[in-house]
Amino acid sequence: MSIKAGLVGLPNVGKSTLFNALTKSSAPMENYPFCTIDPHEAITQVPDPRLEQLQKLYNSGKIIPATVTFVDIAGLVKGAATGEGLGNQFLGNIREVDLILHVLRCFEDANIIRSTEVDPIGDFEIIMSELMLKDIESIDNRLPKVEKSLKGKLTGAEQKALHDEIDLLKAVRTALENGKSTHARELIKNAPVKTVSLLSIKNFLVIANIAEGELEDKQYLNNKHYKALVDHFGENIVVPISARVEYELTQMDATEAQEFMNMLGISEAGLDKIIKKTYDNLGLITFFTCGPKEIHAWPIRKGTTIRQAGGEIHSDIERGFICSETFSVNDLVNLKTESAIKTAGKLRIEGQGYLVQDGDIVHIRFNV
Repeated sequence: MSIKAGLVGLPNVGKSTLFNALTKSSAPMENYPFCTIDPHEAITQVPDPRLEQLQKLYNSGKIIPATVTFVDIAGLVKGAATGEGLGNQFLGNIREVDLILHVLRCFEDANIIRSTEVDPIGDFEIIMSELMLKDIESIDNRLPKVEKSLKGKLTGAEQKALHDEIDLLKAVRTALENGKSTHARELIKNAPVKTVSLLSIKNFLVIANIAEGELEDKQYLNNKHYKALVDHFGENIVVPISARVEYELTQMDATEAQEFMNMLGISEAGLDKIIKKTYDNLGLITFFTCGPKEIHAWPIRKGTTIRQAGGEIHSDIERGFICSETFSVNDLVNLKTESAIKTAGKLRIEGQGYLVQDGDIVHIRFNV
């Protein structure tokens, strides 16, 4: 499945530097607003130590990891919802992503061009305000169309669905007018009908861009801006990184990078945290297909049936699904071979309704 996360933020908060680190690409990083005019996209591998373990056990020729596409979206300014700056383009690009990564600057730097003082929560609220204004516009465009549809020849069920959508749109509009995007998200989630896609209710993470010197011994824990973000959003939503350090790490070889991380007291690269949290936030898990040719990691959403998972591999597999031979990667790592898996009774035959679990290794039987 395609997974896309968009990096957003006001101009000069470190988005492009972080994007370059995430993707080891060469998006421009000039110190002026709107240097990223068209969204840059790049595919990044999801770190998963199980892949190398499986490659050794199967003596496979190659590894195909799960991936996430990151998009560096043009910087936003206040008034974007009415077309200010690159607003229309920004809002169009953000509509296409599954998860928003709000990059917020949490340190002062006299060399960074900025019209206001550092205020990460204020920056976040500017962006959310613009998204909510655009959503209100979308609702106002949708409501007359739904009301017009009621004048047509409809069944009772069709009329009820349209009335339900009107009630939903009005309730969501009220929530957004009051700045309550979380409430709007719950209304959409629990509604009996679907409606227009909205921007302000998308899942998000907060990337707290801290100064390089604050990484050592986790000095950022005393950063007032970082602490304010954690208090506001919760620790699980906020990812502290130094975009500059992460970019520098990608320019080093593995040994140099590890030495640099050790010097700063970093146990895990910030990039890996972002990728993993992106994966988790979207409710994704990984299953594997394994053999001497390749080890392939397949990302799917939690709650996916084995038949649907087969469709991620090939549509014919889903169409002609018979059953799946399934076992856990942890059991294989412990027992070493598939023969030992069978002997230990760890191999299961699963039907089409089985819900795939993270770390499942599957051999699907099908016939078309």
